[in-house]
Amino acid sequence: MKKLLYVVFFLVFIVVFLYVNNHWLVVNKHVFESEKVPASFDGLRIVQVSDLHDALFGDNQQRLIATVKATNPDYIFITGDVIDSNRYDLEQSLQAVRGLVEVADVYYVLGNHEVATNKVSEIYEALSSLGVHVMTNQSTVLERNGERLAIIGIEDPLMGRSTEEMLEIATAGLPDDMLKLLLAHRPEVFNTYVNHGIDLVFSGHAHGGQVRIPGLGGLVAPGQGLFPKYTAGVYEDGKTRMVVSRGLGNSTVPYRIFNLPEIIVMDLKKK
Repeated sequence: MKKLLYVVFFLVFIVVFLYVNNHWLVVNKHVFESEKVPASFDGLRIVQVSDLHDALFGDNQQRLIATVKATNPDYIFITGDVIDSNRYDLEQSLQAVRGLVEVADVYYVLGNHEVATNKVSEIYEALSSLGVHVMTNQSTVLERNGERLAIIGIEDPLMGRSTEEMLEIATAGLPDDMLKLLLAHRPEVFNTYVNHGIDLVFSGHAHGGQVRIPGLGGLVAPGQGLFPKYTAGVYEDGKTRMVVSRGLGNSTVPYRIFNLPEIIVMDLKKK
């Protein structure tokens, strides 16, 4: 009888452990401080949502939407894989987006999973119809009190262009001294972002390394293999910084371990 109780307790523990690891939303806050932040944008708050992969966080995604709303963002950046190509359900993913556009202006770039569905046009049209700013290798300039910064978005290389080419297209005509914020799904090409003088990159794709080993970091990530370099947090090279979101959902591997779903808050600060 004792052995049976131990087995039942162990199984219950595993179920609870996996549920918490894959459904407990956390908010991680960072500050980007730079002389290039215009005074008029000092304190601007950006919330990043990445790699939803059709995961569910409450009825009609209300828990996810409420968590983002509570951070009081000025802008929301969605950095790809809002759907999952293995279980494509655009309507389910749009539940989250419908709520987010009511909170703040939403900017979006696709990830590899959108491309893999061969339904990019359908996804773009659906998001645009909700008022999302779909960024397709382009930039948009925000202005406050005569001061400006640029939001840049590039597509996934699976669309047929190299990251270098997409960045050339997207940043054409932008002044060198303008603050440049980039939405780009893949973190493994950080050097390319550095070489193009991007100030702050918002990325995802790595799923936090899927399994995080305490004290060591992520175990595996697409495009980076075992013990990947870029899985979570902020990375710096020269004047470029990149924040990598652990994301929200899962794809081929169904569970996260020691890797809670994450929402990123990034505050801009004038140095």
